[in-house]
Amino acid sequence: MKEVVAYVVSSHGYSERRACLVTTQHRSTQRKPSMRDPRTAVRQRMHEIVATRIRYGYRRVHVMLKREGWQIGRNVVYRLYREEGLVLRTKQPRRRKMVVHREARCKPQRPNEAWSLDFVHDQLSSGQKFRMLTVVDVFSREALAIEVGQRLRGENVAEVLNRLVRQRRAPKYLFADNGAEFTGRLVDLWAYHHGVRIDFSRPGKPTDNAYIETFNGSLRDECLNIHWFASIPEARRLIEAWRMDYNVSRPHSALGNLTPAEYLAGSSFCIDPMGSMQVGS
Repeated sequence: MKEVVAYVVSSHGYSERRACLVTTQHRSTQRKPSMRDPRTAVRQRMHEIVATRIRYGYRRVHVMLKREGWQIGRNVVYRLYREEGLVLRTKQPRRRKMVVHREARCKPQRPNEAWSLDFVHDQLSSGQKFRMLTVVDVFSREALAIEVGQRLRGENVAEVLNRLVRQRRAPKYLFADNGAEFTGRLVDLWAYHHGVRIDFSRPGKPTDNAYIETFNGSLRDECLNIHWFASIPEARRLIEAWRMDYNVSRPHSALGNLTPAEYLAGSSFCIDPMGSMQVGS
């Protein structure tokens, strides 16, 4: 309210007495110095977090502050977040659409049971286009791989899947869209050889594969949109660094604001170096 009175005085030339009368603010309240802690240090730290993680809202900023030992409530973080002008751009409202429910997909009960795959497109500073194959574990939301290349085809998909199988064993399900790279002969043979069922999304229904779509949105907002890659090797390096940060540092709301690494460490399942599944005590 003090800011409102100050605005009326500066904008309309009112005296303080008249501005307080118009805004129903008591003059003694207006003149009383504020005793509120300015929280300068935490404001500065919030700016530092948002400067490096530009798509973090106040909830994730609060999680990061709590991790660092700040004793501060979420409502206070929200107030400071707005006062400092750190509010994210509001998304445009979506048109209401008729929802047609499909048969429910498998809901994995442990890590490495279902992987979700998709392609993301971007370009270098020279205008040269490149692609990324993204692979996510549906249970833990762990980013298993982001393969970067100018041209990625079915054989590249099979190579990435083989590399992941050597690290942790084959999943039971693959969630993918109807792209030629996933419906082709090579990936089909790979799935048959490893006993994996491929569950394809319906044409024109990206929400059927919502896990990977959400991940790709984070990849674009938090990495691709803030870097200007000069070459494919540079893109590989920066994108891989972001993938590691996503797995070990970035809080995930669907995991109770834990990172995928923390969520796996706290669950009763783990994957040993030989790739076999173990159940913890």
